[in-house]
Amino acid sequence: MKDYDDKTAFLGQCGRFQLINFLLLCASIVPNGIVVFSIVFVADVPSHHCLVPDVNLTQEWRNSTIPNKLSSCSRYRLSVVRNLSAQGLVPGRDVNLTDLEQEGCVDGWSYSKDIYQSTIVTEFDLVCNEQWKQPFTSTVFFLGVLCGSFFSGQISDRFGRKPVLFSAIAIQSVIIVAQIFSPSWTIFCILFFITGIGRISSYVSAFVLGTEILSGKVRVLFSSLGVCVSFAIGYMLLPLFAYFLRDWKSLLFSIFLPTLLYVPLWWVIPESPRWLVTQGRVAEAEAIMRKAARLNKVEAPLVIFEDYTTLVSPEEAMGVLKNAYVSTIHLVRDMFTFSTGYYGLSLNTSRLHADPYISSFMSAAIEIPAYVFIWLALRCLRRKLCLLFTLSVAAVSLFFIQLVPQSLSYLAVALEMLGKFAVTAGASAIYVVTAELYPTVLRNTATGTCSILSRIGGSTAPFLFKLSIYFNYLPYIILGTLAVGSIIALFFLPETFGKPLPQVIQQMPKARRKEEKPV
Repeated sequence: MKDYDDKTAFLGQCGRFQLINFLLLCASIVPNGIVVFSIVFVADVPSHHCLVPDVNLTQEWRNSTIPNKLSSCSRYRLSVVRNLSAQGLVPGRDVNLTDLEQEGCVDGWSYSKDIYQSTIVTEFDLVCNEQWKQPFTSTVFFLGVLCGSFFSGQISDRFGRKPVLFSAIAIQSVIIVAQIFSPSWTIFCILFFITGIGRISSYVSAFVLGTEILSGKVRVLFSSLGVCVSFAIGYMLLPLFAYFLRDWKSLLFSIFLPTLLYVPLWWVIPESPRWLVTQGRVAEAEAIMRKAARLNKVEAPLVIFEDYTTLVSPEEAMGVLKNAYVSTIHLVRDMFTFSTGYYGLSLNTSRLHADPYISSFMSAAIEIPAYVFIWLALRCLRRKLCLLFTLSVAAVSLFFIQLVPQSLSYLAVALEMLGKFAVTAGASAIYVVTAELYPTVLRNTATGTCSILSRIGGSTAPFLFKLSIYFNYLPYIILGTLAVGSIIALFFLPETFGKPLPQVIQQMPKARRKEEKPV
């Protein structure tokens, strides 16, 4: 059905039906912002040092057991220290400490509780030789997001947006509770992987469902501002929860509780009428439209949709990615850059301020003006121009960080926040472009598929800022370089501004090739 928007124009763009679904779908996004970045607090590394067991040592030797008071992975050999203490020798006066043999933290570690009562780092001792597990925990989550990007899209295009949305919310909620009882780091990671699948499945399904239910400028408002601000609100609530709940298990349980409020929404949020029409379920689509007409207090026509059966076979559906290869490959490049930059800068919030709660809130708060900016820009500017601006600002700000003197640390923070602003705005815009580029029959699959390779960027993001041990500004240089590469890829994307949402494959915008004129 190539004139879906015309057939449903009698509803208007901003009635009671649209308002209810706009608000409810935005509300379903809020927990995603909490879940994604909960790992910032759940897996943070508090100050720690080797545990000194309660043995017969003088106070001088107990205070001197840890070398230089700085080492978190070694101590002086306890048997030697105990022998010297028993002899009445004084460290530093009678004994040269630098000559003493050292050993690892064989009795475990003592963790500071100034900021956290516990994290999974303190629970499973993810320090020293096991410290690689701390950033890898985040990587496991993003690998789950990557996996979910592929499978949830196909399932949603096969069985509908609504069932996948609510199933994903349910799975995510149950698994979060199960994580609280994880007996080991391995079990925690397996469950965290499944949480990643549920997170991206619910996010993409809600995004696509809202994009298909709404129309015109309200659709742009939802996809570029409503969804993103809802995600940012969840992100901003996270440090508030974490501040009052310093134990990682309590924090996870607090994330689970609000999801119970979404159960009644099953009877309020409808299935996508666009999707129902493409599946030949015209009667169901018309029933939803007539209910919407009653809510909006308008008269529905006697026949809204003519009999319709899907025009796309499964083989043709899979073949659309081949037909749109040029668009997809360049779209993936841009999404990879935005994904790496967004999650890399967001997970690096602890470097912005000594207080991780303030750091997290700063990183979340900058997203609100970014989303408002890109919403206003998408209302009246071409999509490629919006992406070009955000990528350029991100590249310049991240490259310039290395030029800031250490005495002007606040300027470096400002540039990083400017980079976060640009990357956040661009990440929002690229999802709008993806939704506008692909037809209804494949929109969820295409959105997920295009996200798959970009999620590799999200998976590597936890390790990105670990590269600063080799060169302090290397992470920023890498992100700036990715932004420049994406600017080049951007020129090959088709323009979708001002065009109706494609319903079938034949309506997809054509990608620009070297021998073609710009669309």
